[in-house]
Amino acid sequence: MDWLHAILLGIVQGLTEFLPVSSSAHIRLFGLVFMDGRDPGATFTAITQIGTELAVLIYFWPMIVRIIRKWFKQWGPSVEKGDADVRMGWFVILATIPIGAAGYLFQDLIRGSLRSLWFTAFTLIFFGILLWIADRWGRKERTMENLRPIDAIWIGLAQMLALVPGVSRSGATTTMARGLGYTRTASSEFAFLIAVPAVFGAGFYELLQAIQNPGAEVFSMGQTAVATLVAFVIALVTIRQFMAWVRRHSFTPFVVWRLVLGVIIIIALSAGVIEPLAGS
Repeated sequence: MDWLHAILLGIVQGLTEFLPVSSSAHIRLFGLVFMDGRDPGATFTAITQIGTELAVLIYFWPMIVRIIRKWFKQWGPSVEKGDADVRMGWFVILATIPIGAAGYLFQDLIRGSLRSLWFTAFTLIFFGILLWIADRWGRKERTMENLRPIDAIWIGLAQMLALVPGVSRSGATTTMARGLGYTRTASSEFAFLIAVPAVFGAGFYELLQAIQNPGAEVFSMGQTAVATLVAFVIALVTIRQFMAWVRRHSFTPFVVWRLVLGVIIIIALSAGVIEPLAGS
């Protein structure tokens, strides 16, 4: 069954990575319901996210290539001072530093108590409410061209919270960007751009760890590779549909989903139907 579980988890990852509902929480819950309470683990989640970020690379390929090319040429005469793509390259770097530092410093906490379902339920509800507030009352007028260094830092600090299951990388960064007055499209685009270095960095680090300790994970390397491929295919479709959605609609349906899911988890935990940690 582990091969089927890996494929289904790849589908879950591909569907939920770009939505502000927390892919890591959904993967954790899938293991709880369909895998006899086993937690697929932070390593499996990080590696399968490589597949979803490949979809981001394809979707934003022209923009990403342009930013990288101009960033490396910024000290030459061919790029104008203050070029928007050069500035965006610096903004992505600024926004990536917090999550890189936190991921390195708090690895044990991320793999341990922060994976408690009590904590997941709380973050689903709390950050869902924050997203609703920011989306409803944000000024909704600033675009990517208006991005400021201080805003990039604040959004990067929000991305750092995505290390906690239930927060959601896109949810946290989008909430912060909306709160700072950026449009839904601009908020989502920058959230996806800054996720690329963070996710690839974490994913390849965890991949190296899994290769060095192959028996430490729930899934084999082959099963994880299949899940990553499935996540990539599903994400290619999901990202296009999501970006089309945010141009015309609010984030309210995702907020409602977070609240309902959080309440269900709390009820199940309180009734003793489920345990807060795998194996507890």
